Amino acid sequence: MAEPATRPRVAGNQPRARGGGTAPPPTVKPMLMAKDLSKTYGQGSNAVQALDGVSVGFDTGAFAAIMGPSGSGKSTLMHCLAGLDTVTSGSVRIGDTELSGLSDRALTLFRRDHVGFVFQSFNLLPALTAEQNILLPLELAGRRPEPRWFQQLIGVLGLDDRLGHRPSELSGGQQQRVACARALISRPDVIFADEPTGNLDSRSGAEVLRFLRHSAREFGQTIIMVTHDPIAASYADRVVFLADGQVSGELDHPSVAQLLDALKDQEC
Repeated sequence: MAEPATRPRVAGNQPRARGGGTAPPPTVKPMLMAKDLSKTYGQGSNAVQALDGVSVGFDTGAFAAIMGPSGSGKSTLMHCLAGLDTVTSGSVRIGDTELSGLSDRALTLFRRDHVGFVFQSFNLLPALTAEQNILLPLELAGRRPEPRWFQQLIGVLGLDDRLGHRPSELSGGQQQRVACARALISRPDVIFADEPTGNLDSRSGAEVLRFLRHSAREFGQTIIMVTHDPIAASYADRVVFLADGQVSGELDHPSVAQLLDALKDQEC
């Protein structure tokens, strides 16, 4: 379950330092920064404004969740932040790299080396073993695994005795843990988790969420999770709310009850 919540703080859509205060000093660069982000689908009378001037930053080692009603733009925001979708205006920067300045090939290579993904549907290759699925990103990049890092990952995830099993021989929770290891194996700058517990029972979901939180706190991994589930979001250090394509507020270390109240306010 989630840790005891501290007093929530609701803010606007300006980035700020973790733990309190206002925007970070100019010398502090978030791991990921979106500025004045807008995304429009279609043209003329059929145009849909999915994002409308979103500015938000995420620090190194942050475990953040993005929440909002259906149609609020949270999935679009994740896709733009991850470089999976182009923006209409504004900018997205991961580390020192401005994504909008990259060609399609350069962006593909950047995602391969610097971005990890955990999906609701696991997306494991059925013909490969758990170990082969985990190591696939490194194989595609022509890199060798770091033995100590690999052993640390599978140890923390409890996959030591499952490495030779194929996905069909694993439970849903085990498959998602394999997916988490695959996302982390290349030590990416940012991991995006899209409803990572959506296909899991409560126990398996809690195991995955605890690992994601552990990855942020112990490994310094930056994790951004999109979820509609307040229980899942309560594991995050920070929750950013979207409504009508804009950042409508934030909560730090929220409880499930605080998240439910905030979501009710979003729907009003």
